Amino acid sequence: MTARDDIRRTIREGRYSGPTSGLYPGYLQANIVILPQSVAEDFLTFCLANPRPCPLVGLGEAGNPGLPDLGADIDIRTDVSRYIVHRDGVAVEEHTDIRDLWQPDFVTFALGCSFTFENALMAAGIPMRHIETRTTVPMFSTNVSTLPNAVFGADLVVSMRPIPEDRVADVTEICDRYPFAHGAPVHVGDPGEIGIRDVTSPDWGDPANIRPGETCAFWACGVTSQVALAEARIPYAITHKPGAMLITDVPETEARILGGGHMV
Repeated sequence: MTARDDIRRTIREGRYSGPTSGLYPGYLQANIVILPQSVAEDFLTFCLANPRPCPLVGLGEAGNPGLPDLGADIDIRTDVSRYIVHRDGVAVEEHTDIRDLWQPDFVTFALGCSFTFENALMAAGIPMRHIETRTTVPMFSTNVSTLPNAVFGADLVVSMRPIPEDRVADVTEICDRYPFAHGAPVHVGDPGEIGIRDVTSPDWGDPANIRPGETCAFWACGVTSQVALAEARIPYAITHKPGAMLITDVPETEARILGGGHMV
């Protein structure tokens, strides 16, 4: 896969349903949450209150599967490599196409993804283990609270990447340039300090081999939004499968966080 159009066509046609890390470097990737309009305003408020795990980069109109600010031809019903259907807060089904599940009151939220800054890290000579091994980045629940509202709230979920101990300052400086992709790590070092008991056993994704001379770096993760959905027991929602993101047409250098406003 070398061209963005080829990637989107391949995903849209159901010929690729795997992780998207490393696909079409240089362009923003996004977590996806699709909710009924009745709870969308509350979810918007949750995202705006928690921009590190839920940096809002795109917002659809009710019933419209397009996200024109992120790509002229995006159809959110087909352009994510794998979807999860949640009923009453429980993940019950996986799909590669949700056209038959689409409802006229659905609102789509696109949240920035840490895959975006990985290209900058690799360009600086900092390896990304999950890209080397073609696996999904490991993700963990923590004991760090987000700011809740009347409907949504959850403990922070983080993604983890082993990085060379002597490059921690470089990683922090580089990632701080990407607030729309979770920004700098929220924690580096002992996983137990943020409630992770076993860093070799992730809650989502695949384990990462930590080599001598490396330390664990943890970033706020968009899967936090899926935990918030589960804890709110929303009757019906659709998200991407962790690691299987929407690839947008927005260059990483032009991405931004939506600062507020209300849905039409």
